[in-house]
Amino acid sequence: MLDRLAEIEARYEELTRLLADREVIADHRRLEDVARERSGLEAVVNLYRRYQETRAALEEARAVLRDGDAEMRELGQEEVARLEPALESLEQDLRLALIPRDPADERDVIVEIRSGTGGEEAALFAADLFRMYQRYAERHGWRTEILNTSAAAGGGFKEIVFEVHGHGAYSRLKYESGVHRVQRVPETESQGRIHTSTATVAVLPEVDEVDVHIDWNDVRVDIFHSGGAGGQNVNKVATAVRMTHAPTGIVVTCQDERSQAKNRAKAEAVLRARLYEIERQKQAAEEAEARRSQVGTGERAEKIRTYNYPQDRITDHRVNLTVHGMPRVMDGEIDALIEAVSADEQARALAATA
Repeated sequence: MLDRLAEIEARYEELTRLLADREVIADHRRLEDVARERSGLEAVVNLYRRYQETRAALEEARAVLRDGDAEMRELGQEEVARLEPALESLEQDLRLALIPRDPADERDVIVEIRSGTGGEEAALFAADLFRMYQRYAERHGWRTEILNTSAAAGGGFKEIVFEVHGHGAYSRLKYESGVHRVQRVPETESQGRIHTSTATVAVLPEVDEVDVHIDWNDVRVDIFHSGGAGGQNVNKVATAVRMTHAPTGIVVTCQDERSQAKNRAKAEAVLRARLYEIERQKQAAEEAEARRSQVGTGERAEKIRTYNYPQDRITDHRVNLTVHGMPRVMDGEIDALIEAVSADEQARALAATA
């Protein structure tokens, strides 16, 4: 482990030098790549340097304990008692830091929410989930942008697709992929019976054009009039865009923008993200069983979380965690749930490398 950390530190110092190199500064794309790689190593390097300082201090304290006079040995004993657990904790943190990171973690994301079983109540729940993620993004200083919506007649959404722009958005929101279940009494229920409804959430890392090649001969692009509420809201010009990718059967529709060009760009971004995710899932399926069993590797058909309104209880079934405070959770306070699943995934990954 220490040899690997020394290599990482050497690479970090090399990248720091490159940031001052005139040729690198003149090449905007390369400068961006160098800065991104250095930023990704910074936390590990700082942790490693703290580890080195703590280990040196512990060796010095042990030397005092071994060779000093009575008074110095007493001080040395106190230092050893303080530094040994600190060093052990830093070593554990370093092991976690060396677990291979998902290369998509720092990317922006595309989130797709679709109503599932439950009719009108499922559509209303989909809208509630959208607001929850919108508020979560606001709490983290991230920006959301709606790409496409399909409203339900009774309110809420049959489907809503939106982007979240922010550093590390995918590293947090990727744990939200799956089936979300709600148990509550609908406003239209006169006898107070609890209904169970579901909505599905898919979180896709946004990718650049260079990450995914699309053969446009395989894509049918249809242009049509976007839907509206009537009157002045009806779009007189065909601006909505539908893309159908023949090899995979993926269909993407974007119609929320008034510009055909903007809708086309957004549709392409969603198509690219979905194709990228298919490749990621294919790679995950080819890896060892230990990797496939981890959270977030494609088990989206499984129910991941239940929101029980009558009992003010939210349960994440992946880690058997239950929290209370439905209003806070639905207002975007979901870090505790996300961190529990993230910690479980880290523990599994650490066990796999042991």
